[in-house]
Amino acid sequence: MHALIAEDDIHTRDGLAEVLRGEGYDVTTAADGQEALRQFHACRPDFVCLDIMMPEQSGFEVCRRLRELAPELPIIFISAKSEEVDKLVGFDLGADDFIGKPFSTREVVARIRAVTRRCYARQPQPSPSFVMGDLRVYPAELRARRDDRTIELSLRDVKLLQLFHSHAGQVLDRHTIVTHAWGETYLPNSRTLDQHISQLRKRIEVNAKMPQLICTVHGVGYRYDR
Repeated sequence: MHALIAEDDIHTRDGLAEVLRGEGYDVTTAADGQEALRQFHACRPDFVCLDIMMPEQSGFEVCRRLRELAPELPIIFISAKSEEVDKLVGFDLGADDFIGKPFSTREVVARIRAVTRRCYARQPQPSPSFVMGDLRVYPAELRARRDDRTIELSLRDVKLLQLFHSHAGQVLDRHTIVTHAWGETYLPNSRTLDQHISQLRKRIEVNAKMPQLICTVHGVGYRYDR
């Protein structure tokens, strides 16, 4: 899933990009309104994060144009202009959500996941749920459930679980896993995959210290045993 971030402040822009890439999204950035429109035509993102106060064209103007080009495109305003009138203008233009600055990483992640679920809901054939042990995974919801407990997942978590489920019983080497979940152009450090698997296990395993769903195969990679 591809996100376009249009934000003139480089620190905010890079911070948002880092958060979204960490969640598993492909990210394109733009520093002003005109570049945002150019990048939209170039990459056709699944959703857009827009600042309001940008050079060349404001976020309001970009949103108006995007609504003409792609009526169903999810748009989130992320701006220091958080007065009620600004929110009302944004929603009148067709924005799906509005996040005021300063914001927390947790808030951004929660809002982005909500937008992602709406994107999946609009697809004619959303990814079906599947079972791993006593866990049922719902890709379109970015969630899994065990009994009456709901487990929140990132887009990258879902990619990993889909990969393991589709290769049940097979040992997957580290390169295969990283390429599938991070992309061919990503160059992780030596611990990126292990750290992510460790955090995922804490959420989906009954006992993360004795994993039953994602097992380590020392010197090679990981395996899911059906």
